[in-house]
Amino acid sequence: MRAAVLRCGTVKVRIVDDPIPGPGQLFVRSLACGICASDLHFMDHPEAGADDDSGMSTYDQDVDIVMGHEYCAEVVDHGPGTERRIPVGTRVSSLPVLSTPAGRRIIGQNPDSPGGLGEYFLLTESMTPVVDSDLPSEVVCVADAISVGWSTATRAQVTAREVPLVIGCGAVALSVIARLRRLGVGPILAADFVASRRRIALAMGADVVIDPAEVSPYGAWRDVVYGPADSTKDMMTAMAGCLPGCVVFECVGVPGVLDAIIKGCERGTRIFSAGGPPDGDHPHTLTAKRKGLNIQFGGGPSMTHWDEAFQAVCSGSLDVGPMLGNTVGLDEVPAALHAARDANGPPRIVVVP
Repeated sequence: MRAAVLRCGTVKVRIVDDPIPGPGQLFVRSLACGICASDLHFMDHPEAGADDDSGMSTYDQDVDIVMGHEYCAEVVDHGPGTERRIPVGTRVSSLPVLSTPAGRRIIGQNPDSPGGLGEYFLLTESMTPVVDSDLPSEVVCVADAISVGWSTATRAQVTAREVPLVIGCGAVALSVIARLRRLGVGPILAADFVASRRRIALAMGADVVIDPAEVSPYGAWRDVVYGPADSTKDMMTAMAGCLPGCVVFECVGVPGVLDAIIKGCERGTRIFSAGGPPDGDHPHTLTAKRKGLNIQFGGGPSMTHWDEAFQAVCSGSLDVGPMLGNTVGLDEVPAALHAARDANGPPRIVVVP
């Protein structure tokens, strides 16, 4: 099959062997696959895969890896031991995890679990839902990106006495915003340096957008929530617990952002960190302690949250159109990966192999 192959830090399109389905696995054809920031993190930081003791993500620079974990696919064949409940030709997607005899693997982040940036890959039959939708595959494949922010926003359980502030307006942040809007939370504030991303944030449900180059996101949050009242009175009222609390969603994944939130946010803020700098971060925990902050680090979405996001996208009740950019073929993947690094570009470039 033809595939965009990662090896030694470089992606090239060439011919590789078709994957062979094992017990309980489906052999599928990739119809569309989104390029995610975590694809870039994976290829740029092989040490992160080397340090992953879970075995789910492994980057061996001397072995071919086909990335791509946001996909819509078509069933081509059934592996041994499958129930064959999904007919050949059916469109499917799934949480990007492949069950293998050696354990679970993240699809697109292991040599033995190739992803959607190749013509064919493998899925676990028991974890694979059917696409019950007439929407294009280029739209359906975005469901996995939506699921991350969907899960983060759901787990936050923002109350009517809290006002959220989303830092960053990439794909995960936009899905946080969309989920908060569906939950009836508001006003929703979102901050990003890029004007086009701020416009998309408004389209996805944000009420107020902020350019951090012009105003502090935390100052803007105070202006919206507290109003231009006397600052001393505000402080006394806040200390008495009479003003709304702040919930910050960190969705950037760049070192220093979490620390800036810790230093700039209100006392008692709840912080949900969905970003993950590959090199880690060094937040001022003493400042967090003094301010009584509650910091929760995200992970992948639960199966339940993934299914909810998948159904919302497939039904069309959640419009992901504002997030989508151009569609490219396999030969354009190396250039598309480079373009995906540009913050001025669309949140999602989709590959049709």
